[in-house]
Amino acid sequence: FGSPIYADFLPDLDDLFVTRLRAAGAIVIGKTNTPEFGAGSQTFNTVFGATRNPYANDKTCGGSSGGAAAALASGMLPFADGSDLGGSLRNPASFCNVVGFRPSPGRVPIYPTELAWNPLPVIGPMAREVSDVAFLLSVMAGPDPRSPISIEQSPNQFLAPLLRDFKGTRIAFTPDLNLCPIESEVARVCNSAVVTLNSLGCEVNDAAPDVHDGAEIFQVLRASMVAAGLRADYKQNRDRMKDTVVWNVEQGLALSAEDITSAEASRTKLYQRVLSFMEEYEFLVLPAAQVIPFDVDQPWVPEINGIPMDTYIDWMQICSIITLTGLPAISVPCGFSDDGLPIGLQIVGRRHQDFAVLQLAYAFEQATGYARQHPFP
Repeated sequence: FGSPIYADFLPDLDDLFVTRLRAAGAIVIGKTNTPEFGAGSQTFNTVFGATRNPYANDKTCGGSSGGAAAALASGMLPFADGSDLGGSLRNPASFCNVVGFRPSPGRVPIYPTELAWNPLPVIGPMAREVSDVAFLLSVMAGPDPRSPISIEQSPNQFLAPLLRDFKGTRIAFTPDLNLCPIESEVARVCNSAVVTLNSLGCEVNDAAPDVHDGAEIFQVLRASMVAAGLRADYKQNRDRMKDTVVWNVEQGLALSAEDITSAEASRTKLYQRVLSFMEEYEFLVLPAAQVIPFDVDQPWVPEINGIPMDTYIDWMQICSIITLTGLPAISVPCGFSDDGLPIGLQIVGRRHQDFAVLQLAYAFEQATGYARQHPFP
């Protein structure tokens, strides 16, 4: 957990998806670094220190699956896995020029868990190329009765060829969801993706769904979940937890039942608006992070384009708001900043259309070749 509370902890049980990987012949060599309790999109903690970006060792690799992304980019691993609540598969993939896929909730059943009905956190695959992500997902995915939200579909679908003709496919492109500040280099690189998508035959329009209240909804639901999961640790070891985790737990403990049910009701309305939007467009395309990789000694992004980020998770709203929709989303390499720092493109698909997202990501990857630009000669 990247926490001094659990510095000597040794689990006695594999997660369900790890059991599946082992049964398929995967060799599990160890765990990669995360932020403390997976909180935040910057991978550092007091137990193992910071994980650095293979493309620039003075920059962060992102998070919370930052160790996984860095290990992939540096060639330590062919495959990795991670969790994603507010962008923890997509953000480090963007920062490290690899592929991180947040599948539909229930696509990869989570077991064991205390909150089996919770659709916000998911487990998903990471790799250097989209085809490897699809291959890993074919083992991780599949229904399990111990997960009440697991999707009753065969994982073998992810073994099918990824090639597809995208002529006439309608895509909505937005650089900012009409509410997220974006660094200029991120906007420049992601805007160039439109040219590639058009070359694939897609019909790309500038459009975004109405998610104006997404940030507030996510803050409430995340806080309630963090408080539920870390209440015991907070009561017993508050002085050993990092300040942002303490803040998040206390934010959750202060919520009323009305706060939480109101956020759930607002999320339902947001989902219905997005669902209507996605009837017109098969895919929504946007940046996977609002900033380029930043200083590894900086715990989080305090401002973007002069706009203050009030909390340690505000700077990742372009991912966390997508989380609320429950739609599958992937980060695929999109290019580099002027200083050679990776920038990822986020592709969002329709409900349960995980394979279609992989197909478009694969087509984009093959057309651009950015995934083949590794950090070392």
